[in-house]
Amino acid sequence: MAHDINYNEQTQKHSFFSVKEKAWHNLGQIIEQYPTSAEALEHAGLNFEVMKRPNIHQLPSGVNIVSDNSYFTFRTDNEAVLGDKIGSDYEVVQNTEAFSFFDNIVDGKGGILYETAGALGKGEVIFITAKLPDYIRVGRNDCIEKYLFLTSSHDGTGSISIAFTPVRVVCRNTLNAALRNQTNCIKIRHTTSASDKLKEAYKMLGISNQLSVELEAIYNRWSRVRITDPQLKRLIQLAMVPNKEVFDNLKHGKEQELSSHFNNMVSSIFDYAMTSPTQQEETTKGTVFGAYNAVTGYFQNVRNFKDDEAKFKSIMYGTGFNRAQTAFNLCNDFAKNGASGLFFN
Repeated sequence: MAHDINYNEQTQKHSFFSVKEKAWHNLGQIIEQYPTSAEALEHAGLNFEVMKRPNIHQLPSGVNIVSDNSYFTFRTDNEAVLGDKIGSDYEVVQNTEAFSFFDNIVDGKGGILYETAGALGKGEVIFITAKLPDYIRVGRNDCIEKYLFLTSSHDGTGSISIAFTPVRVVCRNTLNAALRNQTNCIKIRHTTSASDKLKEAYKMLGISNQLSVELEAIYNRWSRVRITDPQLKRLIQLAMVPNKEVFDNLKHGKEQELSSHFNNMVSSIFDYAMTSPTQQEETTKGTVFGAYNAVTGYFQNVRNFKDDEAKFKSIMYGTGFNRAQTAFNLCNDFAKNGASGLFFN
């Protein structure tokens, strides 16, 4: 199945839930009220335990498992093998521990809202998105919600990843941002100290204050800096540069050398900036903040993807993420230095 969402034969449900919004690929459970962590575990089909056992082991059902490495992992509820190439130092971090991270992250203030969660494959990959309290406010009326996204694996691959992701309410743009001397994502290895590090991860992120306060100041500054249409187009071109050849052509004024594919993509983003109702807000129209939203909004609302998974991967850590980071740096430079770095000849 292209969506790869786990289907639990025992419950006859897909392992995914979403609050109010249509669930991923129209699968899973749509619920009306924000759940507790225990309810979220149940709605998302994540209320299972994972065990790690030596490479030759008999499951309770009598099935013998021989793994390719020292250990393997399996679900205790249905005995599905999640990984058979597990090293001796790998530590299972249970799904309940992942939710405990969110429960504790705001120091007991409350306000964490579980919005989506689910499992992929046989349950070897799990993910959670949680909404943080309060907003980042740009101008008087433009609100940006603050989310944390966590993903973890039970198959011996990858790390536990936790990312801070602002989302603009008016058009649901994911506003990934490259903040100076900070990161919006941390990774925790599945080692013997993984559980302890997970408990302390919020201190490493410096989440609800440092990142959001800095972003609020940056976005508000951008919303007061005007950008002309030609400058906007050039900023979009530079943000979407796929390689050094295209960059050199722009730098040396050789626009006739640009491919029709690249030009069409730039035109789509520019048209989105000019015509989308969400781009006509006071904070966005003709501003550097609007330029940034044009790039992020293109990947969120305009570009066609093979499926929702491809879109999600692009925006969170793929091409869309990288282009947004480039746009962020360009906008920051423009707000400080004007159009000097945009290669106008």
